[in-house]
Amino acid sequence: MSKSWFITGASRGFGRAWTAAALERGDRVAATARDTSTLSDLVDRFGDAVLPIELDVTDHAADVGAVQAAHRHFGRLDVVVNNAGYGHFGAIEEVTADEARAQMETNFFGALWITQSTIPLMREQGGGHILQVSSVGGVTSFPNLGIYNASKWALEGFTEALAQEVAGFGIKTTLVEPSAFETDWAGSSASRSRPNPHYQPLRDRTAEYWGSYVGPTPEDSLEAIFQTVDAAEPPSRLILASSGYDQVLAAHEQRIATWREWEKVTRSADPD
Repeated sequence: MSKSWFITGASRGFGRAWTAAALERGDRVAATARDTSTLSDLVDRFGDAVLPIELDVTDHAADVGAVQAAHRHFGRLDVVVNNAGYGHFGAIEEVTADEARAQMETNFFGALWITQSTIPLMREQGGGHILQVSSVGGVTSFPNLGIYNASKWALEGFTEALAQEVAGFGIKTTLVEPSAFETDWAGSSASRSRPNPHYQPLRDRTAEYWGSYVGPTPEDSLEAIFQTVDAAEPPSRLILASSGYDQVLAAHEQRIATWREWEKVTRSADPD
């Protein structure tokens, strides 16, 4: 059976690829973007199967209205994808208060408002699936991306609680954790703090690494995403691409090793 989707950040990257592919397989998509003219070619190809919605996810009232409009248009929402977001580059010392708040408004609060608006609709229809587009940087952290990491760790934290709260309503959740894909995430869509010269050597090393990196494209993720949304029991977490899988496992192995090394000290805090 065809599905009705709601996808934020559908103008490019993962959002664009997933929107187009869902429509091509016969699903219907409410696709949001700050500039809906970027979706006009999809409207020309797929007609009423795609509903373009102009949306800035940092606008709480607009988020509620967009979800409700999509539900009215399609009659139900089977898959809601919180994809809108951007990367902010800067050492923690460099990040300003305004930059930190802007990062959280989009990557965390935008997803929170969309999720809250979705829950009662999915509860009423007896189920649904919420995909939160996190990152490998929502499980581990990278220098010069600390505030971005913080936004994704926050997204993961509320989603893990959410999964336990809504399971009884038939609502599934999946944290999608991509590694570095060939998108515009680090390009024109990113923001950057004013550089402090103390961190220039770190930036140079990072730039050298990324300058030689060749990653998968958003289209390479399609099979994994469709397997996930079509599964009777989808995963609570889905890492996308091998490099991310290796990074996440290494990070968890290091944490477990540290916890075990310090187990005696940990248990010394128990009451006598």
